[in-house]
Amino acid sequence: MYRYDEFDAAFVRERRHQFADQVRRRIAGELTEDQFRPLRLMNGLYLQLHAYMFRIAIPYGTLRSRQLRKLAHIARAYDRGYGHFTTRTNIQFNWPRLKDVPAIIEHLNEVEMHSIQTSGNCIRNTTTDQFAGAAADEIIDPRPIAEIVRQWSSLHPEFSYLPRKFKIALTGAPADRAAVKFHDIGLRAVAGAGGDIGWEVWVGGGMGRTPMVAKLIRDFVPHAHLLAYLESIVRVYNRHGRRDNKFKARIKILVHDIGIDVMREQVEAEFAATRDGVLTLPQEELDRIAAYFAPPPFVPLAATTIDVAGEKRRDPAYGRWLDNNLHPHRQPGYVSVTVSLKPIGGAPGDATAAQMEAVAALGERYSFDEIRVTHEQNLVLPHVQAADLRAVYDGLATAGLAEGNAGRITDIIACPGLDFCALANARSIPIAQAIGRRFADPGRQEQIGELKIKISGCINACGHHHAGHIGILGVEKKGTELYQITVGGDGTETASVGTILGPGFVADEVPAAIERLVDAYLARRQGPAERFIDAFRRLGEAPFREALYGNG
Repeated sequence: MYRYDEFDAAFVRERRHQFADQVRRRIAGELTEDQFRPLRLMNGLYLQLHAYMFRIAIPYGTLRSRQLRKLAHIARAYDRGYGHFTTRTNIQFNWPRLKDVPAIIEHLNEVEMHSIQTSGNCIRNTTTDQFAGAAADEIIDPRPIAEIVRQWSSLHPEFSYLPRKFKIALTGAPADRAAVKFHDIGLRAVAGAGGDIGWEVWVGGGMGRTPMVAKLIRDFVPHAHLLAYLESIVRVYNRHGRRDNKFKARIKILVHDIGIDVMREQVEAEFAATRDGVLTLPQEELDRIAAYFAPPPFVPLAATTIDVAGEKRRDPAYGRWLDNNLHPHRQPGYVSVTVSLKPIGGAPGDATAAQMEAVAALGERYSFDEIRVTHEQNLVLPHVQAADLRAVYDGLATAGLAEGNAGRITDIIACPGLDFCALANARSIPIAQAIGRRFADPGRQEQIGELKIKISGCINACGHHHAGHIGILGVEKKGTELYQITVGGDGTETASVGTILGPGFVADEVPAAIERLVDAYLARRQGPAERFIDAFRRLGEAPFREALYGNG
């Protein structure tokens, strides 16, 4: 795993001192809120509905146990005892006091963490597959490239004030678990004609007010030229992206307006002028960064078959957890474990200080001191011996984290919504809690199978509702919170934007509306193997619209 070098340490130390002085001046009244706003946003500090919110970067979602313990300490000492893991694989604290933020940043720096570029019109935290470096289907571990992208984009002098925020995601596997096609730039590892590994580049994806699936701009870029190609894309965007209207400022609008062919032509012209310049990555530098991500010292083991059916008979809760929360590992005898932050009736993505400490201890003991954060608001222990699964489960159960629902209908993504966010029109968390309770029965969840529900409290789509098999968008109409339902979204390699089926529902009607959609699916699917999203694509909108609104 990556560790700070001297430049990184000096970089965050200098920023900490700068921001501490800016906070001092704000508290003293030497800076107005308008003057302070761009300074705090550059350091991940928002002014939300009730208090400041502080967002901390977790690059490519990778944590060490000591870092997670530090986050637990911050939650306990400076907040209300919990943190919220986000769809950008960051963590947010919703109740810090302004005077304490410099001390929080100092704590972060002690464990090689920071809050820089978690907000503002810059290149945000780069994300990747939560199983990177472990997944059995992976072509290449994308984290070394993600780290190189992080270093390139941090305080980039040309890209500190882009027309709008900018997000990059990478996946090293054919199965897209990083939602790359819903990013400003998405990268997917592919094999070139000669068998060498490079990157397929997608551009112009995004959610929000105008959801769009990214378009392929280049089918292969080798490692050595990737930074030059990324810089060419961002440079074209920085030059032509709109700054007069923030609703039309994202790169997806530029790509849509000029077309992917014109975009490609301009990017290729930039690339031709820079591909063999200072941004060319020498192999020795690639090797140096890759060495930080060397596999841990795995114990040689034979391939292991886990008796899920037998465990379900002996201990149904443990059996469900084995069935739903494990992912195949490239190393025989190991698996990756998803730690669900979606207990029935809980707030999706929230973890208490005690729960963070429990996961840190399990990661230290059973997963080579490594934890991952997923864009689906869960945690992952990436390298667990199959023989240790019962011990891991028991530890999670003690912490209230042993819900065996990964990928199921209660594994809901939800933004903080109107309970916290000043931009929200409606609450998200209570809707997620109500749906979770409606479908709490484990047998019902297993009958339904894979179904991804995603909820946003406003059009900014922080809950990724556009990419939900069932998406829920909170809107406000004449003082009433309404919830618009979409069907058919998908954040994987077969990405699609969900379809709005009709008028919104008041909050109390939403769980029953979801039940009607589920019943329509179960009545029409071609056997248990046909997932909800596949049934929707086969059947079209009509039966689901009828289930929601009837024949009228």
